[in-house]
Amino acid sequence: MSILIQGGRLVDPSQDLDQILDLRLDQGKIVEMGKDLDPKGAQVLEAHGAIVSPGFIDVHVHFRDPGFTHKEDLESGARAAARGGYTSVICMANTRPVINTVQDLKNFYQKAQDLPIRLYTVAALTRDLKGQELNDLEALAQAGAVAFSDDGFPLKDQALFEEALERTKKLGLTISLHEEDPALIDCPGFDQGPFAQSLGIQGAPSKSEDSFVQRDCALALSHQAPIDIQHLSSADSADIIAHYKSLGAPVVCEVTPHHFSLNRDAAQVYGSLAKMNPPLRSQDHVDRIKAHIAKGTIDFIATDHAPHSKEEKDQDILKAPSGIIGLETALGLSIRELVQEGFLDYKALVGLLSCHAADYFQLPGGNLKVGSPADIAIFDPHQDWLYDSSFSKSSNSPFLGQRLPGKVLYTLCRGKIVYQA
Repeated sequence: MSILIQGGRLVDPSQDLDQILDLRLDQGKIVEMGKDLDPKGAQVLEAHGAIVSPGFIDVHVHFRDPGFTHKEDLESGARAAARGGYTSVICMANTRPVINTVQDLKNFYQKAQDLPIRLYTVAALTRDLKGQELNDLEALAQAGAVAFSDDGFPLKDQALFEEALERTKKLGLTISLHEEDPALIDCPGFDQGPFAQSLGIQGAPSKSEDSFVQRDCALALSHQAPIDIQHLSSADSADIIAHYKSLGAPVVCEVTPHHFSLNRDAAQVYGSLAKMNPPLRSQDHVDRIKAHIAKGTIDFIATDHAPHSKEEKDQDILKAPSGIIGLETALGLSIRELVQEGFLDYKALVGLLSCHAADYFQLPGGNLKVGSPADIAIFDPHQDWLYDSSFSKSSNSPFLGQRLPGKVLYTLCRGKIVYQA
């Protein structure tokens, strides 16, 4: 049976579209768009008052599978993603074993093939994420790696990084970079500031991010090789990226909802639930990051969804692991912090949540054009909802218990309903 999405506000920046129309889906594709389409023979999804957008695409998640499946696995991660309106995600390679080989990739895609949403993975740039030896990038690209990343670890060896840039440039793939210089970090997870001082540490100052961002943008410009700066936290780094983009450097960057929704004072309230790498920054950084989002410096909103067990997060705060889950709350936080505060309209927000990622990583979806895959999110921007529990295996979020705007009503992937509120 075909599906008719009736009376929704279709928002698709790839077509400069923001209009109330019907949308017909059949055989996993979008087959018709128009006003007052005939519902005969179709399953009707009532969307009056709701926004119908391309399904969201997260370019940075950790599904912990294989090796850490007590925190998350591919199935539970996909379930949480669908609840958040996501139809595609890109997983990081810091699993056990690390995604180093063609066989590792085959194992991942074999497990992912029957899941309700589309799962992709990067491959590790260097063997076991150690930054000493490049993996067989060419073979990994051929086997389905959508990018390369040692996420969680910066690449300190500049000569090795320049070799990687030349090889990935030939492959037409990007390197996604975790930009924190460990030589400048006393203790990760918290910004340098009053709370860190109360713990007897110096923390991770913004200059630890800025120094590597400066270096890597300069090298991307020199080699004309694409890079993706992950989970931007420093507004000074955003200034650097904007400058290098103006010079023609092929640089894109991500920001997480928690980095534009919380500042470093959150650690006093939420403890280890506000501990992440890179850390939350001062309110000045948060405000300037939002301004860069409005100006178009930022290319993707990515969650860095990082599940940890309650036991791990309940440890002494200096021993607890960094990271929070974020797939279910990304839309609500983005609406609250960016749309309702006037930084973005919905068309620009959908670009950051979906369209830009599809284009950059050459993935299906990311638009509502006739003939395209029927990967779609339907959400009510005016309806609040209570985030009282998670579909993830983990619940390490400072936003649990909060009411958020933008309730996801349906998520459809390949023309099938994979989540319904």
